[in-house]
Amino acid sequence: MRIVVTGALGHVGSRLIRELPSAWPDCEIVILDNLATERYASLFNLPAAGCYTFIDADVLTADLVRIFGGADVVIHLAALTNDSRTDLMARMEQVNVHGTERVARACLATGSAMLFPSTTSVYAMPDGVVSEDCLLENLGPQSLYAAWKLQSERLLQSLGAQEGLRFAIFRMGTIFGPSIGMRFLTAVNQFCWKAVAGQPLEVWRTAVNQYRPYLDLGDAVRAMLFVIGRQQFDGRVYNVSTLNATVQQVIDTLSQYVPDLQIDHVDSPLMNTLSYRLDNARFRELGFDFTGTLSRGIGDTVAMLSNAGRRRWVD
Repeated sequence: MRIVVTGALGHVGSRLIRELPSAWPDCEIVILDNLATERYASLFNLPAAGCYTFIDADVLTADLVRIFGGADVVIHLAALTNDSRTDLMARMEQVNVHGTERVARACLATGSAMLFPSTTSVYAMPDGVVSEDCLLENLGPQSLYAAWKLQSERLLQSLGAQEGLRFAIFRMGTIFGPSIGMRFLTAVNQFCWKAVAGQPLEVWRTAVNQYRPYLDLGDAVRAMLFVIGRQQFDGRVYNVSTLNATVQQVIDTLSQYVPDLQIDHVDSPLMNTLSYRLDNARFRELGFDFTGTLSRGIGDTVAMLSNAGRRRWVD
């Protein structure tokens, strides 16, 4: 088997490329990353059992048809996510939309299947439980990043219907849990970072009891391996999320590992007012079990950051 992973050195990819040899010992793993985030460490100490090829290239300019040649699956993780960098908006749109189209068309040209991670932030339901078959009015991206993901979803669906692209779409909850290539922009991981550093957590006062879907990193990787193993490239959208939790539940779990946790409750006019739970039944009905827990994911992250209490943080 030959598997190409774009954006392979990031939070999800750095864990995924280390798990692939366990599932398929003879697999050829092609790591495609432009090193823009300089996560060189994700290339260190790769499993000896893996057959790896690293390509320093950008999905916007690389000869993807050549790179994807002979690939059974392309897992397209390459994306730019930081909406706060307004100076990079044009670049982010190019990567997240045009880059995805280039990957999809290269998959068509080579006959490779495509696994595309989207986001649960495409949902706009103000309350209740949301599934993949929700009404159109319940699809309302909560950020430009989510809007680009939804646009890419529709492109893949069009290419599937009109040209036979084989793909699967994961609408993934907010990732939590450690990896060698992790960043700390998303809620749970950022909370863990600040807590271990002795910094107060800034929490929107009216968001404390809002529900959001979260995805354990181990579950995310196992879900990808599961779909590849089953060749479940059926053109469907799958909600992939371990659990639904409130901000308060995240804080309560984190306080078990950092007892002197400091909380600053603040008001913000920019607060997202949505509170919803994700229905992941479609994916579970394929036979997949979500086994991650908020406690284990937070505990592992805190342990990694605190280095068993031997690291001194200076603010």
